[in-house]
Order: sequence, then C-alpha cells, then structure tokens
Amino acid sequence: MSAAWYGDNRAHLQQVVDARGTCAGAPGHGRRPVAAFDWDNTVTKNDVTDATLSWALRHDAILRPARWKDTSAWLTDAADTALTAACGTDVPPGAPLPTATNPRCTDEIFEIRESGRTMSGAAAFAGDWNHRRTVPQYAWVPQLFAGHTVADLSSYARRARAEALAAPVGSTRLLGTHTVPGYVRYYDQQRDLVRTLRRAGFDVYIVSAGSEPVTEVWSRAVGVDAAHTIAIRSVLDRRGRITTRTQGCGDAPASRGAVIPYIDGKRCWINQEIFGLRGAAAWHRQDARHRPVIAAGDADTDVTFVGDATGAHLVLNRNKGELMCRAYDDADGRWVVNPMFIEPLPRRQDPYPCSTTAYTAPDGTPGPVRRPDGSVLPDLADTVY
Repeated sequence: MSAAWYGDNRAHLQQVVDARGTCAGAPGHGRRPVAAFDWDNTVTKNDVTDATLSWALRHDAILRPARWKDTSAWLTDAADTALTAACGTDVPPGAPLPTATNPRCTDEIFEIRESGRTMSGAAAFAGDWNHRRTVPQYAWVPQLFAGHTVADLSSYARRARAEALAAPVGSTRLLGTHTVPGYVRYYDQQRDLVRTLRRAGFDVYIVSAGSEPVTEVWSRAVGVDAAHTIAIRSVLDRRGRITTRTQGCGDAPASRGAVIPYIDGKRCWINQEIFGLRGAAAWHRQDARHRPVIAAGDADTDVTFVGDATGAHLVLNRNKGELMCRAYDDADGRWVVNPMFIEPLPRRQDPYPCSTTAYTAPDGTPGPVRRPDGSVLPDLADTVY
C-alpha cells in the first residue's frame, strides 16, 4: 500500500487486509470478504457525475422534456416556471436544448442540481420523501438524461472523463455563472488500496449515489467492473432509453427516485446486490458474515454502510456532520479518518453539532446523533485535517 496516508492509517488498514484477506477466498457472503467504496470524493477528487453534467450542458446533450415537472416527482411549480422561462420552448420536446449558448438555462439546471433551489432562491423540490433513502437533486441528474440510451450517457461520461483528467489540478470552469471544478483525479492511495484488496482476495465494490453508467466509465480504471459497480439505476423503456424512473431496492418498488443508493439506501443496495437479501430485510443491518469488512466514504450519504463495516470504517474528511461525528466518536475503535489526498480542507473551527443537529431523520428534521444504545454523542472537535 502507498505510504502517503495520515498518521498510522496505512498500518491500520494493512492489518485488516492481512487479517481478513486471503488469495484463496475466505468466509463471508459466500466466497470472499467484501470491501465497498463510495466513489465521488472517496476514490476520486471531485464529482464525476457533475463533471458529466457539466460536459453535457456545454455540448447541448440535455433533451427538452415536454414538461419540466415530469422530470421529478417533487419538482415545484416555481422550479418548473423558472426552467421553462430560462430554457424556452423554441425546440420541440425530445430535441436537444441549446444550453451551450444559453447560460440562463444552464444556470437554472445546475443551481437546482447543486442546491435544490432555483436561481431566484425558491425551493426546487417539495413534498414527502424519506431523507435517508433519497435526495431529489441527486435523483434528478439521471432523470435529466431521459430519452438517451445508456450508450449515449456512457459516451458523454467518457468525453467528460478525458477532459477532466487533462485539466490541471485546482482548475475551475465557468458553467453559466457558476464556477465549478474543472478537473477530476483518481486518488493514487485509493487506487493502491483497491489493488491491494483485490490481490488479497477481497471482492471490491463501488456504491455511489451518482448515475450508474457514468460511475462505470470511471470505475474500470481501478479494476472494478460493471458487475461490481452499484449506483442509481434508471428504468429503461422498451427502446432501451433512460426514463425518469429508477429501480427499487428491498421491498421498495421502482419509482421516480424514491429509493437510490443514499444513506440507508446504500445499505439496502449492498445487502440486495452483494449479499443477496430480498424484501424488507435488505434495509436492516445484517450479521457480520453479511457485511463489508472495509467500507469507505466521505459524506453523510455514506454513513450507514461505512458504519456497517466489520473491520475498518475509512472516512475522508470533508467536514460532513453525521459521518464525522460517528468517526470521531470511534465507538468500536475501527474508524480511520484521513484528510482528502488532494486539496484537503482546513480544520473545522467549531465542534461538530453531534448532540443537537448532525443527524437527519427520515422526515428531514435534524436531531442528535445517537449510539446504538441510545446515548447521545457529545459535540466533537475536528482533529484530522
């Protein structure tokens, strides 16, 4: 493994690999132990789905929907009005929007994706959803590519990948009036860790809240194939074209984005796709034989499956509240916190609000982070940066 890790993190991870890995296979979910990684800002620096959306907006690759409200079950009237006004109705439904020459349209789309609000500040999504199973603006990205084939989207992702890898580290790009990262890099340390795990007999999976065809384009370069890449899976129509519906998980059917690999949804997809559980059981923590040995993430969307790991919970510090509360509490002594390997964040000055608001309930309300025994975590300082 690469030596460029914080403190004794490399040694800690190597101990787990040595103890639980085997070239011949080991007891686990059937054959070999499992390692699961989030993708964006865990294996790469910067978000590859955003890089693909950026490329698509600069190359007129978004098809105009008949009604913007058809793209999401939760899109508000305000967002529908803003998108219609900004993107116009000159091109027929199903034809490419001229986003490359219409910065207003690009701005509205990207602002909604980024913040869940319109450029005027109005809420872009409203209604009821389980905040530990989905977030509308994440589900909205693959929904924006409705009408395209998976091959189309994969092609856009390959072009965006080439562009992002060629751009200098630290570079930015103007997208409408938004300044966005212009580059993406694989973390050498994570590529090395994946390589080490595979050599030690682990089944390595990617579990992302991005678009699956996009993530698959990127994951191949670290030796993870499509069968081991799990992300948002769009339902296809009879012609093989992407629709605004997404596949379900556990006992949740296909829907317009109600269940994606997000927080508890990542656990469900891991239990279902890796360990073969079906129905409601897929939403629940399983016995140690049916959980990843090593799990890695960088954000609250990863907190459930990273916490399920039995050997090491690897966290890249991006100052995300619930995840960092769990990591710094280190209840089982197996949490491994590392700064981002490229452009790490400075130390957070205030303690994480673990005792009050760092947890997000299914209905979206904030609350305290609790241990399995119900006790509330104290506020915790940021110490790895």
